[in-house]
Amino acid sequence: MKRYAAVITLVVVLQAGAALAQDAASRVTLIEQAEQAKFDVLKPAQPDKAEAYVARISDALLSGQMHWHAFWQNAYSGGGFTVGAGYTRFVGSYNMLDVRGSITPSGYKRLEAEFIAPDLFRRRGSLSVLGGWREATQVAFYGFGTTSKKDDRVNYGFTQPYLGATLEVFPTRKLFVLRGHAEVSQWNQGSGAGSDPSIETAYTAATAPGLGAAPIYLHTAATVGFDSRTARGYTRRGGFYGVTVHDYTDRDKAFGFTQVDYDAIQHIPILREAWVLAFRAFAQTTYDKSGQQIPFFMMPSFSGGSDLRAYGSWRLRDLNSLLLQGEWRAEINRFVEMALFYDAGKVAASRSDLTLHGMKSDYGLGFRFHGPITTPLRIEVAKGNEGFVLNFSASQVF
Repeated sequence: MKRYAAVITLVVVLQAGAALAQDAASRVTLIEQAEQAKFDVLKPAQPDKAEAYVARISDALLSGQMHWHAFWQNAYSGGGFTVGAGYTRFVGSYNMLDVRGSITPSGYKRLEAEFIAPDLFRRRGSLSVLGGWREATQVAFYGFGTTSKKDDRVNYGFTQPYLGATLEVFPTRKLFVLRGHAEVSQWNQGSGAGSDPSIETAYTAATAPGLGAAPIYLHTAATVGFDSRTARGYTRRGGFYGVTVHDYTDRDKAFGFTQVDYDAIQHIPILREAWVLAFRAFAQTTYDKSGQQIPFFMMPSFSGGSDLRAYGSWRLRDLNSLLLQGEWRAEINRFVEMALFYDAGKVAASRSDLTLHGMKSDYGLGFRFHGPITTPLRIEVAKGNEGFVLNFSASQVF
């Protein structure tokens, strides 16, 4: 009996094992069939409407299919709200021609054409040839030095035709930079429009050198610097350290001068670039030529939206200037960042007076809408001792 019981038990175990194996094989078959069914209808993931819209814009920009574009640059700082458009045409694999123009309700106008060759010397150089005409109708002038008052404002205007070329070379692959520039232009300075008095009602050629003048300049400039930023229009690391020497030769030898710019910029990333500390120091010094004057409208000045942001455009003006800026930038998402900033600036008739004493300062909060290499919109609120100022700009501050 024990022998029969053992045989029966063995048969039951074998049948159970066969059944389990059959069930496992069935499950494998079912899984394979399900996977095959998925494979038969498999197709690439489809982007949603927003992703498709962004992709179309990106493809158009990168492929050169987008010719018409917005142009937000003012003819001169302080002109107010700007509307404009441009048309870009590729004239080779990389070279392009851009024709553009802008206008403001206050009458500031700008028309120009630029030829750009961005891929010279095996991608180590670029060339830009720019020609055009611009008009500014109510440029602010408050006098000279840091003791001028906000209520001292008068306006002047000018027109300027210009034609120039800039050649930039990177001998060491985007680190060491050499830049040369040559331009011919004529500044036709005249009366100012707007609600404030015109400049000739408060100044003469003796108190405002160059008043009413129309000098024709040959402007040449040379820059030597080190640039480790990922892009000039937007970056979260790297810096720029450079010196630029300008020579303004007046055809009539009445208003010629030399100017030297010193620029130091550094971006320090923190927390894998989620935060950035950004700093800038910028100084301009001028040197008159023997027997010639520096026109008031060519002197160093702070233009407002990118330097002393709580002060009006051209609020401070003199023969020399010094600007210090600091920002803490925090990334909100891949397209938007927030910034807390502090600016301090000073102008002086003597280079020896460019000290930290008596500087004008401001602080504020801003938001920047940006791409990988550009900042198409910057909105900032700044507070200084002359009140609050709301700034809109189509470029990075530095």
